[in-house]
Amino acid sequence: MMKANFYKTASCKPTLLLVDDDRLVLTTFAQGLAGAGYQVNTAESADESEKILDKGDRPDLVILDVQMPERSGLDLAERLNSSYCIPFILLTAYNDEAIVEKAAASGALGYLVKPIDVPQLIPAIEASWARAKEIQELRDTGNHLQTALAAERDVSIAVGITMVQYHVDRRNAFEMLRKSARDQRRRLSELALEVIKASETLNLANKGNK
Repeated sequence: MMKANFYKTASCKPTLLLVDDDRLVLTTFAQGLAGAGYQVNTAESADESEKILDKGDRPDLVILDVQMPERSGLDLAERLNSSYCIPFILLTAYNDEAIVEKAAASGALGYLVKPIDVPQLIPAIEASWARAKEIQELRDTGNHLQTALAAERDVSIAVGITMVQYHVDRRNAFEMLRKSARDQRRRLSELALEVIKASETLNLANKGNK
């Protein structure tokens, strides 16, 4: 395996893993991309790639050839998408519609037909990297929204429990919880979850005594 590790520039270019069974292609791309300011690692097979990834050397973007002996690039692509969650670009020597469809289905952010040189590859890398960041931002937003909705639901349930326990209306129950959270210097959602768990524990104990 060849490595071309360079200082990551201030422009925050993505780190790359190049995967191709053709050593000449690897050398040409690695040197050209490193010269353009990218930090580059290389592998000559899908298995070698996974060994690199399993060691914790996770790139920002993988560029891999479709046609490789033993395990194809499409096989690795599925693993990158489902197990490693790493964006990738596929390279192939054939402009085959079936391969294009498989590339899209596997989650490829780009699909390039060989022969291709580094000046042609760089725009594809930058476009794919920009798209990968957009997708990650959308995922993060979705996760934050789900967390916020879950916290809001917990608070609502805890307010209901407090209303029943102390015979107060919703506004006063909410204020009681908020004051308690403030006095304990805790998040309201954290206190709400504790109230719910305490209520569930009490209900289980009461059922056990019947």
